[in-house]
Amino acid sequence: MGPGVNRVLLTDSIAPAGEEFLSHTVEVVHAPDSDPATIRRMARDADGVIIRSKLPDDIFSAAPRVRAVVVHGAGTDLVPLADATARGVMVANLPGINAQSVAEYCAMAMLMLARNVLSITAAMNTRPWDEARRLGSSARELAALTLGIVGVGEIGQRLAKIARQGFGMRVLGNRRRLDRMAPDAEPREFHDLLREADFVVMAAPLTAETRHMVNARTLALMKPSAWLVNVGRGALVDEHALVEALGAKRIAGAMLDVYEHYRLEPGHALFSLDNAILTPHLAAVTRESRARASVAAAQEMVRMLGGERPRNLVNPEVRP
Repeated sequence: MGPGVNRVLLTDSIAPAGEEFLSHTVEVVHAPDSDPATIRRMARDADGVIIRSKLPDDIFSAAPRVRAVVVHGAGTDLVPLADATARGVMVANLPGINAQSVAEYCAMAMLMLARNVLSITAAMNTRPWDEARRLGSSARELAALTLGIVGVGEIGQRLAKIARQGFGMRVLGNRRRLDRMAPDAEPREFHDLLREADFVVMAAPLTAETRHMVNARTLALMKPSAWLVNVGRGALVDEHALVEALGAKRIAGAMLDVYEHYRLEPGHALFSLDNAILTPHLAAVTRESRARASVAAAQEMVRMLGGERPRNLVNPEVRP
């Protein structure tokens, strides 16, 4: 690419189809690692950035040339949005692009938790057959259980349909506007949902109101036999309170894909719990969802760098 060509930094890898689309009109550069210092340094010479993980809070002062950011997904909390708007940086995201993959992850989580899969498969390798088999004696049938979904947006709607129409579960839903509930979920206030649900799936966005909405007080409302699944944002859950509740067996267990800090540090208390299943923020990551999102992110970036309005401009105060 010659002089004057826009440069786009990929802080994380994207699917080849998206990178190929970008390469026709911009110079593509890759961050070699996710260290904040690396991202700041690489972004200094970039006009646009496509991200799948959190940007440093000072990214726009460190890289004043950047004028467009695309979130390879829905999570606008990955961007210091107020600073972006103040500096005239357009931010776009892709709401709903990964909804099917995340909903399927939630279905997998419910099955794994209800059937005690992790303990049984571990026991098969280390204990006698009959002992491993006995670990399945407490398994539950999903059709007998109630799912509560907190945040019934694109992901929640798909999960509600899978759970009610596929598994025959009773489904409760909570969102800011209860009168706009998905057809496959019964509207419930948050505290009532916690009391009634056997599975509580957190799929809400992170806002000042939703931060730590799962805490010591609200965890105490859940059934001792209930499980928590978090695919929304880590800070929806007070991690310290959850560790306490899981350790004391005040709830049955949890499956978590997101955490208060993006990466769990070695030795984190969650690793010591036998009733927590942990995955590294991959609920949205499938071959199909990555292909869809990479092309959509590339298209949005090209639009913005070309002076056009993206399809989903997060901060409309900034004019293309």
